Amino acid sequence: MTASGTFGYGLEFQDFVPLEELGGIIVKGTTLKPREGNDYPRMAETPMGMLNCVGLQNKGVDYFCEHIYPQLLPTGGTFIVNVSGSSPEDYAECAARVDALEKIPAIELNISCPNVKDGGMAFGVTCKGAESVVRAVRARYHKTLIVKLSPNVTDIAEIARAVEAAGADSVSLINTLMGMAVDIEKRCKTLSIGTGGLSGPCVKPVALRMVYQVARAVKIPVVGLGGIMTAEDAIEFLMCGATAIEIGTANFIDPAVTIKVRDGINDWLDRHGVKDVKEIIGVIK
Repeated sequence: MTASGTFGYGLEFQDFVPLEELGGIIVKGTTLKPREGNDYPRMAETPMGMLNCVGLQNKGVDYFCEHIYPQLLPTGGTFIVNVSGSSPEDYAECAARVDALEKIPAIELNISCPNVKDGGMAFGVTCKGAESVVRAVRARYHKTLIVKLSPNVTDIAEIARAVEAAGADSVSLINTLMGMAVDIEKRCKTLSIGTGGLSGPCVKPVALRMVYQVARAVKIPVVGLGGIMTAEDAIEFLMCGATAIEIGTANFIDPAVTIKVRDGINDWLDRHGVKDVKEIIGVIK
């Protein structure tokens, strides 16, 4: 699948990738109301990765339902909406509106958003916060519910168990790691708000470790992401227990990387005499 925020609505990549051949396209973060996002600059390159503080810029869920959704239907792709919010009620209302769209089979909850009512701490960094969002959404959303976990926690397995108990059908991890960059010539922070989400190959070892831990802590499926650039990277996540993977930052480097990784996984399986990918899932003990 493609990771939210790195593949637009999928429509932008039609010239590079046959959308119907992807396992799923997770569209950019969608909120109840339109958001302008953060001021520029809001992206910065780092060694083996990038920082971003885009801030969930989007035109809101109603715009998605009325204008984007009709454009997605003819493509034949499988689309999943990444839902974000600033309160459990916001998440639930946004999810309910997506629930009404017949051809959207799942949503992915971004619980790394700040809880405006509780001082700005991200929902996903405490069990209580994570549970509050998942329970609110589960009450109003009736299809597959994937919860995207924040890596900026002490014990990610504990958070995973909490969202599983609250009604999640699956978890995806990891979201970006918090980081910052400094411009030493201007003697200032590079990003407009100072900090941003770190993604790319540099986060892969952290992501692998967390996927490995979570896959052994929950009974629901685990989707692995974080720094996947090649088929070999993807296979590592599968071996650590992921039953699906998402590719994010690599899409900025090679817009056809998703198909190349898919084909590369198949080639590896053939070369190693593996008849079903399930044979390698979770083999790392």
